[in-house]
Amino acid sequence: MAHAPTAQAAIDIHAPAEHVYDIIADVTTLPDWAAETTRCIWLDGAAGPAVGARFKGINQHNARKWYTVCTVTKAERGAEFAFQVKVFGFPSAKWGYRLEPTETGCRVTEYTRRGEPRWIAVWVNRILFGIRDRDEHNQQNIERTLAALKVRAEKAAV
Repeated sequence: MAHAPTAQAAIDIHAPAEHVYDIIADVTTLPDWAAETTRCIWLDGAAGPAVGARFKGINQHNARKWYTVCTVTKAERGAEFAFQVKVFGFPSAKWGYRLEPTETGCRVTEYTRRGEPRWIAVWVNRILFGIRDRDEHNQQNIERTLAALKVRAEKAAV
C-alpha cells in the first residue's frame, strides 16, 4: 500500500501460502472465519479472484447490518489478495492479505487503510454502526480474523 495501514497484524500459519491464499481469495468463505462478515457473493458473473472482479460483502456489528461492494485490486496466488471497499457507493477502505512463505508454512499479514479522513470515519461509524473507534475496532477484528484463519487453514492442510 502506498500509505501506512490504519490497522494490521500478522500470524504464522502451518500451511503452504498457496493453500492459505485459496481460502482467503474465496470470498464466499469469508463469513466462516472473518469478523463482522456474514455473507459474500461474487457480482457481475465473477466466479473467483481476479483483478477487477467485484463482490458484495454483508456485514454486521451487534444488531446493525450493512453491505459493501468490493473490487479486487490484487490477486496474486500465494502472495497477495487485496480489494477496495465502497459503502453506500463511497470509497471506505482498502483491505488486503500479504503472504510470505516460511520454513513451516507462511506468514499472513492482514492490513487495512481507512479511505476517509479520521473525523469522518469517527462520525459515520459512531452514528451508523455504533462503533466508537473504527481503527481500533478493525485492529481487534484483524487479530480475531487471523486467529480463525489459522485454525481453518491448518485444519484443512492436515
